[in-house]
Amino acid sequence: MAKRQTGSSQAGKSQAKKAMEKPAEKPKVATVWLDGCSGCHMSLFDMDERLLELAEKMDVVYSPLVDTKEYPQDVDVALVEGAVGSEEDRRRLLTIRERTKTLVSLGDCAVTSNIVAYRNPHKVVDLLNEVFLENASIGSKIPKESVPALLPYAVPLHEVVGVDVFIPGCPPSADLIHEVISELLEGRMPEIRNRFG
Repeated sequence: MAKRQTGSSQAGKSQAKKAMEKPAEKPKVATVWLDGCSGCHMSLFDMDERLLELAEKMDVVYSPLVDTKEYPQDVDVALVEGAVGSEEDRRRLLTIRERTKTLVSLGDCAVTSNIVAYRNPHKVVDLLNEVFLENASIGSKIPKESVPALLPYAVPLHEVVGVDVFIPGCPPSADLIHEVISELLEGRMPEIRNRFG
C-alpha cells in the first residue's frame, strides 16, 4: 500500500521544482572609472581566462565597457577606480554608493588619490590658466561646457562616501583583483594586507 504524501512534503517538492526551473540570480557587478588612468581596468583584463570563469558567476551591469548609460539600482559589488577630482565624479560616486551593497576602492588613486592629487598644491584657476591659456597653441580659452568643474582638491573615495573594501596598488595585480572578486561573489569579505605601489 502506497503512503500518502503530506502537504508539507508536497510543498517542498513544489519549491524544489520552481528552484530548478528558475536559475538563481547572479550577483550584479559594476566597474567604474573616475579620475585616473584606467590602469586598474587594464589589470582587471589581465585576469585573462579567469574573466570567463568569473563571468559565469556574475552579471556585469555597468562598466566603461558596457553600453549602459545610467548606473543601475541594487548593484551587489562596485569596483571604483580613480580619485574624486571633479564635481561630476563626486555626484557619480554618491549615486554609486546609494545603489551599491559593497563598494570597492580599486587601486591607489581610489584609496589615497595618488597621482591625481599631484595637482592639490595648486589652485584650480592656476591649473586651468596654464593648460588652456598659457600653453594652448590654438583657441586659447578655458572651456565652460562639456568639461566637468574641478573640485579644489582631488580626494580618495572614502573622503566622500563609505568604502567597504580597499584594493591598493598602482595598479593592483590581476591576481589580487581576482582574489577579491572571487571572495565577494562567494559572500565573504576579503582580507587584504596593505600593498601600495
